[in-house]
Amino acid sequence: MTDAESNLVRRNAWGQPIGPDVPGWIVPPRPNRASIAGGYCRLEPLDWERHRADLWQAWSAGDSASDAAWTYLPYGPFPTESHLADWIRTNAAGSDPLFMAVIDLKTGRAAGWVSWMRITPDAGTIEIGHIVFSPLLQRQTAATEALYLLIREAFQLGYRRVEWKCDALNAPSRAAALRLGFQFEGIFRQALVYRGRNRDTAWFSIIDSEWPALESAFLTWLNPANFTPAGIQLRRLADLNQHMGEARPTLKGESVGS
Repeated sequence: MTDAESNLVRRNAWGQPIGPDVPGWIVPPRPNRASIAGGYCRLEPLDWERHRADLWQAWSAGDSASDAAWTYLPYGPFPTESHLADWIRTNAAGSDPLFMAVIDLKTGRAAGWVSWMRITPDAGTIEIGHIVFSPLLQRQTAATEALYLLIREAFQLGYRRVEWKCDALNAPSRAAALRLGFQFEGIFRQALVYRGRNRDTAWFSIIDSEWPALESAFLTWLNPANFTPAGIQLRRLADLNQHMGEARPTLKGESVGS
């Protein structure tokens, strides 16, 4: 901290530095189990009866290499549709995590799921997680929009901070976080044990003061005018969010992606 910055720090009666007030702070509500419509996808509460067949078919559309998508998750892949349905029925009915199916509007079928999790209204924090995109959804515009819709809803509800966490070895997830405008905050060492192995966790966040500029970038990228008739993007989201990169440290070997 420079001398000039030190002079700007607020101090209490004992000379201790303290954070700024948060005027008008109101504890936000929890997200509810309601559908959220976008231009490329729709989010709706994940339901084992309504979505099981679509999700099973979506995953069956890939080859055996698609099983690699489950490496950094504590569950999956599922050997049968019944196993998938049982997992959804057992795990997706609660409010935290709150699972949402991603419906691809091109087909009207579920092609993946996402969730809000670690929802802490008193602190104004919420996390995006359990991102499970089938081969039909991976690298599609609808996949990016699904995450945008979750983040937008969180800030509209009044949350101050949206988090993204992943295995520190999960390079694609770390790249996705940066592409979406999340800022890297550090590594929590030996944070979890899952699948019988250690997980160091990489932490990322977006805070409310950053969201207006990021949302503008999202809306520019999602605009149909940003895509050719063949669906090729004209401007990359990472480039539109480039101004955010100036404030975050570089990750060794990171790739922002497309």
